[in-house]
Amino acid sequence: MYSLLLAVIYLAFISLGLPDSLLGSGWPVMHEFFGVSVSAGGIVSTIITAGTVVSSLLSDRMTKKFSTKYVTAASVALTAVSLLAFSFAKSFAVLCLFAVPYGFGAGAIDAALNNYVALHYTSRHMNWLHCFWGVGTIISPYVMSYALTYHNWQTGYRIVSVIQFGITAVLFATLSLWKIHSSAKDEKTENKKAVGIIGAMKIKGVPFLLFGFMCYCSAEQTCMLWSSTYFLKTRGFSEEKAAALAALFFIGLTAGRFIAGLFSNKVGDRNMVRIGIAVAAAGVLTVALPMLPEEMALAGFVIIGLGCAPVYPSIIHSTPYNFGKENSQAIIGIQMAFAYTGSTLFPLIFGFVSSVAGFEIMPYYIAFFLMMTIVMVEITYRKTSKSIVTE
Repeated sequence: MYSLLLAVIYLAFISLGLPDSLLGSGWPVMHEFFGVSVSAGGIVSTIITAGTVVSSLLSDRMTKKFSTKYVTAASVALTAVSLLAFSFAKSFAVLCLFAVPYGFGAGAIDAALNNYVALHYTSRHMNWLHCFWGVGTIISPYVMSYALTYHNWQTGYRIVSVIQFGITAVLFATLSLWKIHSSAKDEKTENKKAVGIIGAMKIKGVPFLLFGFMCYCSAEQTCMLWSSTYFLKTRGFSEEKAAALAALFFIGLTAGRFIAGLFSNKVGDRNMVRIGIAVAAAGVLTVALPMLPEEMALAGFVIIGLGCAPVYPSIIHSTPYNFGKENSQAIIGIQMAFAYTGSTLFPLIFGFVSSVAGFEIMPYYIAFFLMMTIVMVEITYRKTSKSIVTE
């Protein structure tokens, strides 16, 4: 039952990744259907992000009231319904309306499952869990490509919606599996009064960790969003080749999380973060040095992805040990909110900055946020004065 529940959790995280890359892959056609500009995709994305932030902040209360299994199953169902509604939308306003429950469901899944795995599974499984999120983000563009080739963008959303409904059915059918981790101690923790945002922020070291986590997500999302444009503007690649090269960071990230899972139990969360930041910094240096051949710049983005791979899951997994199991759901929920804020705000700021200073500054921009990440995380560990526990 232990392995079967783990498989179900992995499946749920695939469901989290599925919608994340669907909007981007379908928007070049969708914006024409709705008669809006290409930039209007940012409005939909921002509404989705706002929903994820709100649900992340509420995750502590929801999980304590309904438990992780019901929050997860209901949230996947909510995203399935929202994706289906997207496919029937006839106006941009309706699309924006259904973007709200879309984001709300995604944020609830993210916060609830991250905390559950941090509490009950090893660092290895946390890294592999996020690797499966990457699998979900890879599947959706292929689904949308198939739909656009043979049907239309609505079909792409309906196919992914059907997959989400299927995963929902699996989650509800396997609710009994979650009892293997239940105990009197867990029930006592679940029934405890929610910590709340203010209460969580008063816990020693939490503000530093939140700021560091936001900085990391800013660096990661900047790579995700702007790497293709970087190759186009600074290296002279064609639009088609630059678009394909955007996959380099994702390849490094997904492969790195699988590799990190092989060693994280022995190395420990704290050292995985340190090693990851160091490797990512080496990748940034490889990209930044102009005298190196372009092949090294390509390899540099893979190296950045490899380095970034263990940072997010390791920070999440260490949360219960830094701040106590009774506080972890509240803090992880706030971490998710800070993560979404960083990944939305600072890549957007880079877009404005690069229009003035040029895309050549991108490696330095990423390096700044990586440096802030490791500084804030190290301050957190010193303030908590605890060793990271691995199983």
